[in-house]
Amino acid sequence: MKNTFFLLLLLGIIFSANAQQKPVFQRLRYEDDFTYLKADSIKTLYERIKYIPLGKNDKYYASIGGEARLQYTYTVNNKWGDEADDDGYLLSRYLFHANVQLGVFRTFFELQSSLANGKTDPSPVDENQLDIHQAFLDIDFIKEENEQLTLRSGRQEMMYGSQRLIAVREGPNSRLAFDAVKLFYKKNNWQSDAFFTHPIANKQGTFNDSFNENAKFWGSYTVIHKVPFIQNIDLYYLGLWKSRSVFDDAIGEENRQSIGTRIWKNKGTWKYDFEGVYQFGNINQKTISGWTLSSFACYTFENIKYTPEIGLKTEIISGDKSSGDAHLQTFNPLYPRGAYFGLVALIGPSNLIDVHPSINFSLSEKWTLGIDYDIFWRQTLSDGIYAPNMQLLYSGKDTTERFIGSQLISNVNYDMNNHLGFTLETGWFNAGSFLKEVGSGKDYFYAALTAQFKF
Repeated sequence: MKNTFFLLLLLGIIFSANAQQKPVFQRLRYEDDFTYLKADSIKTLYERIKYIPLGKNDKYYASIGGEARLQYTYTVNNKWGDEADDDGYLLSRYLFHANVQLGVFRTFFELQSSLANGKTDPSPVDENQLDIHQAFLDIDFIKEENEQLTLRSGRQEMMYGSQRLIAVREGPNSRLAFDAVKLFYKKNNWQSDAFFTHPIANKQGTFNDSFNENAKFWGSYTVIHKVPFIQNIDLYYLGLWKSRSVFDDAIGEENRQSIGTRIWKNKGTWKYDFEGVYQFGNINQKTISGWTLSSFACYTFENIKYTPEIGLKTEIISGDKSSGDAHLQTFNPLYPRGAYFGLVALIGPSNLIDVHPSINFSLSEKWTLGIDYDIFWRQTLSDGIYAPNMQLLYSGKDTTERFIGSQLISNVNYDMNNHLGFTLETGWFNAGSFLKEVGSGKDYFYAALTAQFKF
């Protein structure tokens, strides 16, 4: 482990020294743009792999890149004392991609390897030795400065909005992709996407993440910018079919529709994010009626040392009202970011009331410090609590306790340069009366050191 960390450090120094212009890496790496390099007559070795001309036409070029992430985690009282502790485990993730642009056609190919050392019985999300993570073809019907119409087909990552419902699952060791067909149109201040997908079900092994016939996911997502008074607005419809889903009071084939909107502003001293979603459908002859309301607002004190940013997030997420009836009110977060409430995600966004104050400091250009505190209650007493992937953690049928517990997290982040960053995160979960009644109810602690290198 020590040698690998030193190797990442060395690579970060070398790549940074070889870049004349600081690269900007996007969260979705297929959105990286290095076309600015085509105007340079002399390039460093690193810049030569980021823009490779494929002829005299500047619309024909290729690029390669990737990342390596190492994450050492130490935990105490796994699942609040109901699972055996690991002495500490190392998760490693490696991604390598190639992008080829041939006029109106574009291909993107990416491999992913996720390994878990020292972790007892790792899941496929922790360990998936090697597989094709992305492989898609773009056809640009329109591609102008202020307008674009593109058809994308193949295995691809998707991420929308605040990542409450559709995310790449960056926190866990294996990122999420979809076998999908997507059509997206951009013009001036708005973009609208329509897609039909089969989400990938990761399997441990090599090149065995096959086409998933047990789940379908489809929808449309529209984003409008520069809206008077509210800045930005998202409008969306999402559909989900799964051959088998498990809730506290329902098991069977699930067909669920979601409609929602989000109003947000992410620039300036005041930032905010308000979102509401309603879900309907059926599961095993039960009708579905779920919902969530979330709000986040923060203010940055730009004229105070370390520019502190104070924020408050609140969420209320529906759970099932009554066991044994013909209705299910449990909200399904679909495919959310994995680290929903902290890096080691203990609880998922279903059947919850959450109050979440936070404060962040910019200690310097390279150092940041964040502290946040979460308080959790069950939204309904008839439903249990779930993991982010909707695995039922504890049933709620045999207890009337509502308070789940509170969680304190701190993280220190050091961005050495645009290529290499380090994060130390610690978390303590104080188990509440619900956890003490349904399980061992011990307080949970974790510490995680992450090193991430991108090129």
